[in-house]
Amino acid sequence: MSALKDKLKADLSASMKSRDEVRLRTVRMALAAINVEEVAGKQARELSDDEIIKVLTREAKKRREAAEAFGNAGRTEQAQAELDEQAVLEEYLPAQLSDEELGRLVDEAIAETGASGPQAMGQVMKVVNPKVAGRAEGGRVAQAVKARLAAG
Repeated sequence: MSALKDKLKADLSASMKSRDEVRLRTVRMALAAINVEEVAGKQARELSDDEIIKVLTREAKKRREAAEAFGNAGRTEQAQAELDEQAVLEEYLPAQLSDEELGRLVDEAIAETGASGPQAMGQVMKVVNPKVAGRAEGGRVAQAVKARLAAG
C-alpha cells in the first residue's frame, strides 16, 4: 500500500478518536475517491502516491469550485464547509508553486522546445506538465504558458 494511502487511513482513525468531524468527513471522502479510482477500468489495481495526488488534487478542485458556487448563491455556510474540506485535502498535496517558480519552469520549457507563438502551446505544455506534477492547477499552467508565448 502506498505511503500516502497509509497516512490517510491513520488520519481517519485519529480523526474518529478526536471527533474531528471536518477531517473525518474529508478523509473518508478522499479514501472513497481513491477506492473508486482503484476499481475503475478493466481490473482493480493499487494506486501509486502520484496517482493518489492526482485524485486528491481533483477532489480539492471540486471543493474550491463548489465553494465558489455556494458563495455566489449566498450560501456562506456551505461555502465555508467546502473550503474547510479543501484545506484538509491540501495538507496531503505537495506545496503549490509560486508564480515566479511556475514562470521559470515555463521559460525553461519554451527554451527547451524552441517554441514561439501561440500555436506552440501544446509542445510547451507537454514539457511543463511533468515538471509541475500536481504543484499547480492545469488552468494556471496553461494561462502562464499562453502569456509567455504571447509576450515572446
